[in-house]
Amino acid sequence: MTERRDTPVDDLLRSLAPQVVGVLTRRFGDFDAAEDAVQEALLDALRQWPEDGVPDNPRGWLITVARRRMTEAVRSEQARRRREDLVAARTPADRQAAPGADSDGPADRDDTLTLLFLSCHPALTPASAIALTLRCVAGLTTAGIARAFMVPEATMGQRISRAKGRIKASGVPFRMPGKDEWPERLDAVLHVLYLIFNEGYATTEGPDLQRVELSREAIRLTRAVHALLPDDSEVTGLLALMLLGQARSTARTGPSGELIPLAEQDRTRWDAAAIEEGVALITAALPRGPVGPYQVQAAIAAVHDEAKTAELTDWPQILALYGVLEQISPNPFVALNRVVAAAMVEGPEAGLAALRPLESDPRLHGHHRLFAVRAHLRRLAGDRDGAIADYRAAAARTASLPERHHLTLMAAELGASQAGASKNSATRATKNSSSSSQG
Repeated sequence: MTERRDTPVDDLLRSLAPQVVGVLTRRFGDFDAAEDAVQEALLDALRQWPEDGVPDNPRGWLITVARRRMTEAVRSEQARRRREDLVAARTPADRQAAPGADSDGPADRDDTLTLLFLSCHPALTPASAIALTLRCVAGLTTAGIARAFMVPEATMGQRISRAKGRIKASGVPFRMPGKDEWPERLDAVLHVLYLIFNEGYATTEGPDLQRVELSREAIRLTRAVHALLPDDSEVTGLLALMLLGQARSTARTGPSGELIPLAEQDRTRWDAAAIEEGVALITAALPRGPVGPYQVQAAIAAVHDEAKTAELTDWPQILALYGVLEQISPNPFVALNRVVAAAMVEGPEAGLAALRPLESDPRLHGHHRLFAVRAHLRRLAGDRDGAIADYRAAAARTASLPERHHLTLMAAELGASQAGASKNSATRATKNSSSSSQG
């Protein structure tokens, strides 16, 4: 079955959806109903726009259609007459105008940041806030979010629905929280932005390695948060991390969308301006403290980006930074990255020894990255059979097609070189035997 690729219409709708949800929530005060209505409007757009063309004012089109859906839903529920009256009273008289009119204030008004902070409401658990924001702000599917949290899709759907219900029950108005409210939401906001960027930088499933529009949206929103909190070192660190990662985006894939590993990338294609900005941001943030995980990750990215060639990478410094990161934010994926750095400094055998304790970590059980790291280290150590088996195991466990193709290719190349070596060995043996018989 052929994978469906996102189209320019998909990308446009993904960027507009949170803005339209924001407009309707601000107008009608019902976040849950607004999100449902916008989803229906998006489906209408996916059916109509590819054939009829994108409207001159796509945002206004979506607002009008979603607003009508909300009105229809209200009218169909007689038991909720009060809400119907409220919607009727607050809906402008021109609501039946042709889709395209946008009478919700300045055309450039963007409620996405407000929606981001609203979704990270303190009434929600951090996990629920993050899941809700990934759904409503980033436009990720419920299935995709469920995979990120490693729970069944139905469970995640219920979690998101409950989160919307809690926000509705809280009665919180749709507005940007005051400065005194930012601290209790900021950790969740930054984590959501980090996850949105990561999903764009290394897409977890499908035919594309990266979704640049998601990465760019994460950077845009993080810039907005940084404008609100320019002296917060972790906000600065997160923005730096995103810029330093995004700087490599054009060099990370080949002509056919194939994955190009960091060590093999053409570094002249990296975005020098983004690297310069990212390095300046993290250089300014680190002395301010306290040092958090986003700053340390940005520092690691800066070391990679400042190396003129892969061979000139300062691996001892990267290994030391991963040691700091593991103390600040211990998790198995940080530990995996530290193992790779250790192997680059101390040799593949040392890396394999450091990897063994992680093999029994239940959080990594069956995860493709564990197998991919072990395959890489076994290849460096000369264990071709072990590396081939691990590359194949990793390929079977990833939902990203470019990653799967790359891992499969690595296994095939190792197998071919092994077969070639065996053939050469057999040829030499035959020649030696022939020489002996003629002697």
